[in-house]
Amino acid sequence: MIDLHSHVLPGIDDGVKTIAESLDLLRAAHDDGIRQIAATPHVREDYPTSPREMELRVAEVCGAAREVAISVEVLPGGELDLEYAARLDDDDLRRFGLGGNASLLLLEFPYFGWPLQLPDLVFDLQLRGFRMVLAHPERNADVQHDPERLRPLVDGGVVVQLTAASLDGRLGGAPRATAKRLLDARLAHLLASDAHAPDVRSVGLSGAADAAGDAALAHWLTEDVPTALLAGAALPDRPESPRRRLLRR
Repeated sequence: MIDLHSHVLPGIDDGVKTIAESLDLLRAAHDDGIRQIAATPHVREDYPTSPREMELRVAEVCGAAREVAISVEVLPGGELDLEYAARLDDDDLRRFGLGGNASLLLLEFPYFGWPLQLPDLVFDLQLRGFRMVLAHPERNADVQHDPERLRPLVDGGVVVQLTAASLDGRLGGAPRATAKRLLDARLAHLLASDAHAPDVRSVGLSGAADAAGDAALAHWLTEDVPTALLAGAALPDRPESPRRRLLRR
């Protein structure tokens, strides 16, 4: 599997604090079946991570992982606050490109309130040549109340990422129910861990994939879509549901 959202870089945000914790998280990722993981530190006012700082920490973690033979590839990236991202120049944004794809950005959807400026920010970034992945909107109360508010963004090309711990219930009933509603409505495309630590905010992609209730859909969420995003390709068609496949027989 490919995990395109994690906080595996040490001492840079609210994720792991030490290189030892980074390695523990990578071991947990390996044990969970993850072969690539994007390091996506927060980039916002309280964690004003620079591209250079992210790149140095990625190199540090990659080197430490090689020394102890952890075979998980750590990719660069950043989880960008909406307004903060709009203030960055194109060069900095490209350096924060998700998984090393310079034209792909992971945007942090706020936990509270609907960002009224979101359509304009997305449109502006698209004009600047960027493609957007929207992180964990299922955890936002406004989306929980009305998931269809995301449809214009999805129709406009935005990719929606669900957090594994939402889908499998570790984050509670409302995020779980909303994650399932977004999947059922075809308003979600990607499953990622958003792992902050190897324990409570652990990786757990495989369990969440099982919670999707369909092996083909789980593969699409954790393999097919992230592979296409990293390659800058069009998203592959979503597999039909088991019920529709049975009806076609």
